[in-house]
Amino acid sequence: MRTEFLTRAECNALRGVAIIGIFLHNFCHWLPGIIRENEYLFNADNVGALQGVMASPDWNLPLHLLSFFGHYGVPMFLFLSAYGLVMKYEMRPGLSGFGRKGFKFLGSHFMKLFRMMIIGFALFVLVDAITPGRHRYQLLDVVAQLGLFNNLLEFPDGVPGHRHSVIWPGPYWFFGLMMQLYIIYRVLLYRRHWGWTAALMVVCTLVQMLCGPESTELYRLRYNFIGGMLPFGYGLLVARMPMRMPRNYNWLFGLVSLYFIYSLSQGFYGWFFVPLFVCSAGFCLVKVTPQWLLKPLTWMGTISAALFVLHPIARKILIPISRHDGLYTGLALYIVASIVLAWLLQSKLTNSQSNTSPK
Repeated sequence: MRTEFLTRAECNALRGVAIIGIFLHNFCHWLPGIIRENEYLFNADNVGALQGVMASPDWNLPLHLLSFFGHYGVPMFLFLSAYGLVMKYEMRPGLSGFGRKGFKFLGSHFMKLFRMMIIGFALFVLVDAITPGRHRYQLLDVVAQLGLFNNLLEFPDGVPGHRHSVIWPGPYWFFGLMMQLYIIYRVLLYRRHWGWTAALMVVCTLVQMLCGPESTELYRLRYNFIGGMLPFGYGLLVARMPMRMPRNYNWLFGLVSLYFIYSLSQGFYGWFFVPLFVCSAGFCLVKVTPQWLLKPLTWMGTISAALFVLHPIARKILIPISRHDGLYTGLALYIVASIVLAWLLQSKLTNSQSNTSPK
């Protein structure tokens, strides 16, 4: 009988690690004097700034590291989403074609993303409208957000001094990305030979490598499925061909992965492969995490969806505190507010599901 590579608790713990990185990164990279990340483009100046703070660390080093590396929680989520798709849909008999079941699959996953997104989006636009720095939405931006296709629009994150951001709040680009990957999975990769997945991973990576480090083409590709295919495909392959390593090897592989995360981040071509080592570091270190730490990470994983959709609201309200009264003061308040809001929302949703389930 086939055993799972990652248990449910380990998957939730990995989600917890991913959401901690994401929601802290999305606060830290807006702070004055903190280095920025290389997420969609590769900026050599950001790498130089990272090397500088590593050579001469100060009290803001944790903020620098969270800002530069925290966004790699997104590849972790892509890895876990792909892993979950295989475990849910490919470990039991099913049709390999598309047809009616294919449309049902895409429809149900669209609604899953939409229900998660719309709560946070509705609350955010209300908060955004009554706080300083109100975003000026255009009708197409709103329609594209509701339709989960805003990644396809030109300049989704805007061009400073020229074009406003299409996607606001910024983290919500993830919903359009996931919808694209669901389509790719169901149309091209569902129950296919592993070679299809590997080939698509290679093609998508090579296409990005042909672009310039700070080119508009690379920027647009990385906002869409081409930029997320490497960790997503990795999740499919790990689920279909699970590895087995002794506990000590997990330690070794995890630490080696951490080394490659840092070293490959220093150069343009190596930067493309960092998400692979982020995922491997994540699942290896989760497997050797002691139980006392695994439990809180697992709990964070259970509220990760609620935390993802609500943290932009807390950020918009509380980030002025960090900008004027102390970086860590605002960050501490942001952490508390975000987690409590997510816990309340998740509790509400859980109770609602329990009350509507058949007795």
